[in-house]
Amino acid sequence: MPKTILKKERDREPPKIRPPSARGKSGSDIVPISENLPLNLILLPVSQGFLFPGMIVPFIVPEGILTKSVERAMEKSEPMGVVLSNQLNDVATKSNIDELGTGETDKEPVPPVVAPKDTKPSDTPFYQYGVAAKVLRKINLPDNQISVLLLGLQRFHLKKVVSDDPHWIGSVEYYYEQLKKDTELEALVRMSLQQFKAISKDNPLISEEVKVTLVNIDGPGKLVDFMSSILVREPEDYQNLIAAKQVHDRFHLLLLLLQKETEVQSVQRKISDEIHDKISASQREFYLQEQLRLIKKELGRTTEGRGGIVERFKKRLETKTVPELAMERILEEFEKLENISEHSSEYSVAINYLDWVTALPWGQRTEDSEDLKRAQRILDNDHYGLKDVKDRILEFLAVKKLKATSQGSILCFVGPPGTGKTSLGKSIAHSLRRSFFRFSVGGMRDESEIKGHRRTYVGAMPGKIIQGMKRVATENPVFLIDEVDKLGSHAIAGDPSSALLEVLDPEQNHEFVDYYVDIPFDCSKVFFIATANTTDTIPHALLDRMEVIELHGYMDHEKVKIARKHLIPKALLKSGLTAKQITIADEALLKLIEDYARESGVRNLEKQILRLFRKAALKIAKKTARSVSIGSRQDLEKYLGLPVYTEFQPKVLAPGVARGLAWTSYGGEVLYVEGVKVVGKGGLVLTGQMGEVMQESANIAHTLVRGLADRLKLDKEYFEQNTFHLHVPAGATPKDGPSAGVTMVISLYSLIVGKSMKPGIAMTGEISLTGHVLAVGGIQEKILAAKRQGIKTIILPKDNQKDLKELDAALKKGMHFILVSSVNECLKHALGDAVVSATKSRSKK
Repeated sequence: MPKTILKKERDREPPKIRPPSARGKSGSDIVPISENLPLNLILLPVSQGFLFPGMIVPFIVPEGILTKSVERAMEKSEPMGVVLSNQLNDVATKSNIDELGTGETDKEPVPPVVAPKDTKPSDTPFYQYGVAAKVLRKINLPDNQISVLLLGLQRFHLKKVVSDDPHWIGSVEYYYEQLKKDTELEALVRMSLQQFKAISKDNPLISEEVKVTLVNIDGPGKLVDFMSSILVREPEDYQNLIAAKQVHDRFHLLLLLLQKETEVQSVQRKISDEIHDKISASQREFYLQEQLRLIKKELGRTTEGRGGIVERFKKRLETKTVPELAMERILEEFEKLENISEHSSEYSVAINYLDWVTALPWGQRTEDSEDLKRAQRILDNDHYGLKDVKDRILEFLAVKKLKATSQGSILCFVGPPGTGKTSLGKSIAHSLRRSFFRFSVGGMRDESEIKGHRRTYVGAMPGKIIQGMKRVATENPVFLIDEVDKLGSHAIAGDPSSALLEVLDPEQNHEFVDYYVDIPFDCSKVFFIATANTTDTIPHALLDRMEVIELHGYMDHEKVKIARKHLIPKALLKSGLTAKQITIADEALLKLIEDYARESGVRNLEKQILRLFRKAALKIAKKTARSVSIGSRQDLEKYLGLPVYTEFQPKVLAPGVARGLAWTSYGGEVLYVEGVKVVGKGGLVLTGQMGEVMQESANIAHTLVRGLADRLKLDKEYFEQNTFHLHVPAGATPKDGPSAGVTMVISLYSLIVGKSMKPGIAMTGEISLTGHVLAVGGIQEKILAAKRQGIKTIILPKDNQKDLKELDAALKKGMHFILVSSVNECLKHALGDAVVSATKSRSKK
């Protein structure tokens, strides 16, 4: 509706009407105020609360347009139209009328829940039926809201909203009560009063004052409205009661509300009775338990209670050798327990503490096996290779055999994932005939996980060390602490790596103190084994307390033997196949390792073998084949798909491309460094996710090559006029470390002289600013990666000669190693004697 029309409707003086039934024959009768009402009313929307004619009800009106409407009505002494609204917040803040819906918009209106019978006057946020009311009193509240006391005057039907500015004004049609006194009405009144009195007994909302008021109400219409105002809960029910002209109809609706309230009270009583029965049953059980306890006490058969628990704890200590200091503390706790009430919170704390302390293996040890041949046999059967580790275990056993007592050892196995670090700990425990306990500290950020919580905290418990001691029930187990390189730290919870310092120090752990136990416990007899993928992230203080043993990656022929001896039998058992139903040739197994499981360990190889066996099991189960034979690469691709490993392997290296060797936590890799130069402002550009150390190596290489400008007879402005760009392929993979230094020098040098690197050769080594080649790590993994790609010649730092001597002869077979100590030697062997001549010819050009 246009605003101009709304303004005219607002300014027009609302006419006064009276129903014909209220007028006298002369037309001059005095009529009550409820019959002298305007056709247009200022609307007061409310979200809750139900007003009936003849009743006084308070309402809270929010700040905004509605408060102004109340003030206008009081100023003009006009009644207001109280209607329910399901969008009171929008109405109170005077949102756009099109958004609320007046029938003049293309937007889909929000349909209110409207009482049936008549059609809606317009798509408004208001319900159809309301009550005209007089404002008796207004009270200002502290939050700018107001409290109004309203007297209900007359029912009306809201036909349409004629204005929204500055007040909501609605065009209404009044409904006047139609009363027909007959026998049915009397019956309805009696039934309603009878049921209302019945529900009032169990309804706390119906007070004695309400019952007194009910007796003094005159007229069936007022009576039904009064009872309805107490029982109505839903807007739909309220709308039906307001819309009903006939008093009979209102009594029928009231009886429905009474019936609903009766059913609710019935369910309420049922729930209350069930709860009462449960409480009574629990109380009865408590009384019976107390009687049973007293009867057992009289008969002398009591085994539990305070005395029984204390006796049970003391019996645990009879077979243990508890140190004097620890025994004093335990006896103090027993005395404290006797003086604590069983209902006190400290009682359960003392019981839990004594349960932990008495369960610890004080002085209890297992006898170690000193049979070196048996230990050697177990280690060889469980793991292939790992000669260094096995020798260290045998050395420990030899010392233990020759010496009456031996201090606990602390080893740290460092190596790529899947090389058998964790399973090796179990084999060590088996060979020693010791109990085994493993726990992982990867991601651990709370030091209380290691040293326990203080007993003052709710739910406190000991740390992993004491928990493990209780579980293994011996003072000399094998403890495997997994993933020590992945320990975390927290600003509040502390640093768990620092908490491990006391445990892993042979000079201190004979008196290890857990915060919960708070008694020194001897951990010096424990054989501690830690595992890690790298030592870079292990704190130096923690690493210093352990003897590091490196587990190198397995060579391909070792993986074949491990697969034959361990992985394939395990896969047959898991897949339900027999050795006759599936066979894998050595050639296919080798291709499986090279193309699908190239990492240093054998964990992924086991997954691929299991996957292959599951495919074969499906075929055999479907009876499409009686047996499966895998003998070639084509058979592998048929079951496993295309190879997983595809690498950047250029057959011919262009000038500026150099082949290096790198080490990762998953094994060795062949690394290519690409270099190009473009005319520019000079400098060096690096890409390929290089880490800080690798970027420093690139800058050193660039500086070294610039130092060769005189030797190469380059123009003075050559490096200022050309920008060099170094890139390491697989740009999405982060790379770091100094071992690519010599590779970057070769890349830049070959780019400048226009000479390609020799085929079949790779290199590794760190460079210094003075041109020296320094030693690097991961030699075995790098050689494995080179052999996998058919590279026969490797340039290594001369300082790594000692590492070559320690390598297996099978790994060095067929390989040619060139040991260099300077960048000049590396240039000579990588680019050949033709470098000088190529430089001279280039300078002439």
